Amino acid sequence: MNISHIEHVGIAVTSLEEAIPFYENILGVKCFAIEEVADQKVKTAFFKVGQTKIELLEATAEDSAIAKYIASNGGRGGIQHIAFAVEDGVANALAEAEGKGVRLIDKAPRKGAEGLNIAFLHPKSTCGALVELCEDPNKK
Repeated sequence: MNISHIEHVGIAVTSLEEAIPFYENILGVKCFAIEEVADQKVKTAFFKVGQTKIELLEATAEDSAIAKYIASNGGRGGIQHIAFAVEDGVANALAEAEGKGVRLIDKAPRKGAEGLNIAFLHPKSTCGALVELCEDPNKK
């Protein structure tokens, strides 16, 4: 698997409306995109920091992965996942990971925020971290 860079760090928040001003006014980074990903029941906001993005994630439904994460974290948000850009395609990276015994959440790539193909690896196979594999936007 060829990882080119950390594509983004996903941070669960209870409210984008409350979180965005912290990133813009305190940290001085500008939100460049807000998007709803309906099939993942999430609304996202993106910030660019160097080559890496920060993705804030707000649940749009109580049964979403983000709502469950926040509930399991005492009602607070926090770092929810790390996403790596793969140069050789998400499907190839999934096949390689599965071939090495990694438990997959997604058996095939699906569309995520920014229209990128994505897939998740199960935290039980990744030392506890939720890992997302993303299409390298530079190769899109």
